[in-house]
Amino acid sequence: MKTELLDYSLPEALIAQRPADKRGASRLLVLGRADGTVHDRMFADLVDYLKAGDCLVLNNTKVLPARFYARKPTGARLEGLFVTAETDGRWQVLLKNARKIKPGDRLILLDRDGDAAVEAVAAGRLDEGLWQLALADNAPAEKVLQKIGFAPLPPYIKRSQDSPETDHDLRRYQTVYAAQAGAVAAPTAGLHFDAAMLRDIAAMGVRLAYITLHVGIGTFRPVQSESLESHPMHEEYYHIDPAAAETINTTSRSGGRIIAVGTTSVRTLESVARGRAVTAESGQTRLFITPGYPFKIVDAMITNFHLPRSTLLALVAAFAGLEPVLAAYRHAIEQQYRFYSYGDAMLIV
Repeated sequence: MKTELLDYSLPEALIAQRPADKRGASRLLVLGRADGTVHDRMFADLVDYLKAGDCLVLNNTKVLPARFYARKPTGARLEGLFVTAETDGRWQVLLKNARKIKPGDRLILLDRDGDAAVEAVAAGRLDEGLWQLALADNAPAEKVLQKIGFAPLPPYIKRSQDSPETDHDLRRYQTVYAAQAGAVAAPTAGLHFDAAMLRDIAAMGVRLAYITLHVGIGTFRPVQSESLESHPMHEEYYHIDPAAAETINTTSRSGGRIIAVGTTSVRTLESVARGRAVTAESGQTRLFITPGYPFKIVDAMITNFHLPRSTLLALVAAFAGLEPVLAAYRHAIEQQYRFYSYGDAMLIV
């Protein structure tokens, strides 16, 4: 499939720079897979489309405060994004303005007030723009990031190091059910839920199953190849425990719908599906869902509006059809929906 088929034009003003004032206060576009119909609702109306016996599958990954700032001894400033920690404790990071960095250069990682916090050495340049940092502090990466890190907002959300919204972003760029630390981007469809709404949904007789997929930096990278088939899909860690697998499988056996919250939940479920059942397991997935993919277990999904030429838009197009999805996006633009990570949501049923 030609990547250009995933193009669409979006006015910059519709890229949400902040979340809705309250979780659940976003808009919800409902797209019918069978006939392509669209309905404009509010996210709180989601309950009207759920019924007892359904299963809502949510990704409980916890977003690390992975964005950080550093300076060279000369005073030159850098911005970084923590990606992962190696077995020896060294960090793999993306660095902005790093053209003059050389292996062996010393860096000073700064805390949220801009003061020196941790010394590090640029140990080496890796593939795909990554650098390896050796920190003087041997504490676990999560502990260090709690001291120096900011919410790893995508590049289209503009924030400075001294933004007054830092604390707000650390709270809101995280689901209320986040539990397993490891993501460097949020599973954004889940940002709309608050605890009260989840309690109300469970009280309706809808089962809740929590699975894990640690969202990686590949989420931000557009497809650069002319065809989707040539795109090297990024790898992400997933985990489904026996309790979640049993909840999902019980729902499937009894004829209930499996409703995935977010493309990350879809990708995880389809990676472990064996027919209409899933297995409890952990691993790395490179599953790339594109139009023509035969879905095994997911019956409906909740998702945000995604960037053009993205693997996420390809997945949504595979689920609901390319033309119906693009038509729904055009409708959303006409109706002034808010797009991307902090934007409004779509329910595909």
